[in-house]
Amino acid sequence: MLIEGVCKRFGSLQALDHVSLQVAPGEFFGLLGPNGAGKTTLISAMAGLSRPDAGSIRVMGHDTVADYRAARRNLGVVPQELVFDPFFTVRETLRIQSGYYGLRGNDDWIDEILARLDLTAKADSNMRALSGGMKRRVLVAQALVHRPPVIVLDEPTAGVDVELRQGLWAFVRDLNRQGHTIVLTTHYLEEAESLCGRIAMLKQGRVIALERTADLLARRMQQTLRLRLGQGAALPPELRARARATPDGRIALTVDSADEVAACLARLHAEGVLFDDIELAKPALEDVFIAMMQEAA
Repeated sequence: MLIEGVCKRFGSLQALDHVSLQVAPGEFFGLLGPNGAGKTTLISAMAGLSRPDAGSIRVMGHDTVADYRAARRNLGVVPQELVFDPFFTVRETLRIQSGYYGLRGNDDWIDEILARLDLTAKADSNMRALSGGMKRRVLVAQALVHRPPVIVLDEPTAGVDVELRQGLWAFVRDLNRQGHTIVLTTHYLEEAESLCGRIAMLKQGRVIALERTADLLARRMQQTLRLRLGQGAALPPELRARARATPDGRIALTVDSADEVAACLARLHAEGVLFDDIELAKPALEDVFIAMMQEAA
């Protein structure tokens, strides 16, 4: 997939600002950014659902505007929104989706997709009777039904249970090993860190980073000291100024060396600050992401 100088404006909003990147065949590629960064707009342009104001996108060598049918046939997109037809069963939905690509008699592949996504028991259930997580599984199945060489996953695990998440990634890894190109957008940065070989970061419609995941992580050699403070405990002012809260209720401090870790703990001990838990963690993609978004701002 080749994206060159793509621009897209909605009124006064510049959603995409000269975005250029290339995804190699067979690559597992991450597209990250905060809400409103332009990720979904870019995916819509990839799928031919919107036309760039400038620039071009080619999927397996086919231009998404000049050669729309061939480009779309080589692409499977799992959208972020739950879009479905309430009048058909799961199996009927997949057969209809196959028909859009001129495919007949591919029930064996449909059965395999249903099994891998744990949808076999729901194959004859009406779409409107499914839970949100099950509907999202069907969206994944629809994107795969024509065996596209390039698969775009836009927040595929949003709002789904852990079991589906693990099963989905096992299936997607298999597809990637078979040569399928995967483009992933996700807010679960640990997923991107473990799955993606390269990552592009978007902010306000611009690419602010495009590197191998390992190189992005190597940018930050600092480690993170995570503390769970005791009830009623508070950090000294000089440590509080550089601390941030984590989703699990801990306090995170960035440290450059073992000596700095010792100095922080000595300061806490001197102030009588009690903590219930302590952990020293290596840099994670979340740390790099936050730092780069702040630098870009």
